[in-house]
Amino acid sequence: MKRLHGYVSCSYHIGSELLRSSTAGDDTVLKHLWHHQDAILCCSLKSLPVLIFANQAGLDMLETTLVALQDVTLDKIFGESGRKSLCAEFPKIMQQGFACLPAGICMSTMGRNVSYDQAIVWKVFAADETAVHCLAFTFVNWSFV
Repeated sequence: MKRLHGYVSCSYHIGSELLRSSTAGDDTVLKHLWHHQDAILCCSLKSLPVLIFANQAGLDMLETTLVALQDVTLDKIFGESGRKSLCAEFPKIMQQGFACLPAGICMSTMGRNVSYDQAIVWKVFAADETAVHCLAFTFVNWSFV
């Protein structure tokens, strides 16, 4: 049975590879995903989406821990313009499976501004590959402002 990290890496099909080693086993995939330089976050598809996974860069960007991650909602991360951009692209994400958001600013859980060059959002499917399990985000070249 595939774990979330397997679905995240397998679901990233937008003309670019998230992880370079496609033949690696689950443990190697998890290590590559965990140590990926860009922040990778996964959130639930509830009415108030909460984060359910972050790699080390994602935890660093959010200034939080894996334990506290479940208390972080998307509205705490994205400012007004980020929420508007995400809402505008949501139909595209659900139809095409992904969308690229422009450079922007989000916020860590400590209230610090974080800039990023691009955010890529994509659907992560459940084991049966018919139901969407969650949304994954990659924040490319993020840094504290």
